[in-house]
Amino acid sequence: MADPSLELEAVLAEATRRTGLDDFGDPAFLAPLERLLHSLREEAGLNATGVAMQFERNVGLLVSRLRTEDAYRRHPEIADEPLERPLVIVGLARTGTTMLHRMLASDRRWLALLWYESRNPAPFPGYEEAAPDAKDPRIADAEAEVAAMLEGSPDLIAAHPMDAHAPDEEIMLIEHAFTSWNPEAFCRVPGYAAYLDATDATPGYRTMTRLLRFLQWQKRRRGESAKRWVLKAPYHLAHLDALFSVLPDARVVMTHRDPVDTVPSLASLVKTLRVLGSDTVDPHEIGAHWAAKWARALERMIAARASREHRFLDVYYDELVADPMDQVRRIYAHADQPLTPEAEAGMREWAVENERDRRPLHAYTLEEFGYTREGLRAEFSAYWERFLASRAKGG
Repeated sequence: MADPSLELEAVLAEATRRTGLDDFGDPAFLAPLERLLHSLREEAGLNATGVAMQFERNVGLLVSRLRTEDAYRRHPEIADEPLERPLVIVGLARTGTTMLHRMLASDRRWLALLWYESRNPAPFPGYEEAAPDAKDPRIADAEAEVAAMLEGSPDLIAAHPMDAHAPDEEIMLIEHAFTSWNPEAFCRVPGYAAYLDATDATPGYRTMTRLLRFLQWQKRRRGESAKRWVLKAPYHLAHLDALFSVLPDARVVMTHRDPVDTVPSLASLVKTLRVLGSDTVDPHEIGAHWAAKWARALERMIAARASREHRFLDVYYDELVADPMDQVRRIYAHADQPLTPEAEAGMREWAVENERDRRPLHAYTLEEFGYTREGLRAEFSAYWERFLASRAKGG
């Protein structure tokens, strides 16, 4: 293995060395990757572990790009895989999106992106020729990665359910275009964040759909017969125009909860990730950065959905927690998907097996991130007035 270097030429060369391939596909990824690497070197304050982690993460993403392009070359039929009427869950982080996504995905009539697939969309060399019942080596790789993250930051399991086998966010597919928000969660990279904020997100969404088609093709070869995806990523709130440009017939479920109850929890999750690779983590910097980021995302969401209201179904966190199946029925009607007794029974069983209180309590305070209730309410005033104010008055 090469010494970890966060220079563009070094990560590209290492990915090529590991695969023997040199076609990375659409070159639009190069500019954001170069800007990310600059921020990692100059701004992130990474320790030696952090440098090694970021080297491996970015080389791994490039390896996946190379293997994906090779698969498309060998199997051009992948490009013909249809992405039919996906259901996309969006909402502020910590509004029940993960619970809702995983519960719906327990209905096998949906296709779902599993965590191990999101980290390595392309099968490892040789697996295509393996026996049908052979365990996918990507699973063991993902299990080891989750274990290492939890060892490095034990509080992570309380902040987010980590499971290599469970459905997770397609933001990790967009990360293969180096335009996702994931690096900002793991590292302090303000220059890269500002660059992304001013950059068209569409190339990342083209990468996402290219990988979804590839994964759908793999699932069909494994015998899965579902035709529609259930997707989920709060990231889409800032990029709904780009989302609809690549998935024009998507139906969207948007979850809602008071930002006072969600943004500090998200900041706490980011803190548990930052300590994996840096010895200098500033909770107040995390708090200010992510509150401002989510406030901008929600303002963009309001503008983007104005001409598409019929595509959206609003689900409120308190109602979701009080009666999940009632909200599921609304969602299935919105998605024009029949809800079978078998699917409903499976979701009820999933809910029992995945009770929140089986994980440790996620403990944090507003003050540790520089927040106050009044300050958050003011920063998110546009969202509050549009979606929450009338409910608060009615309550």
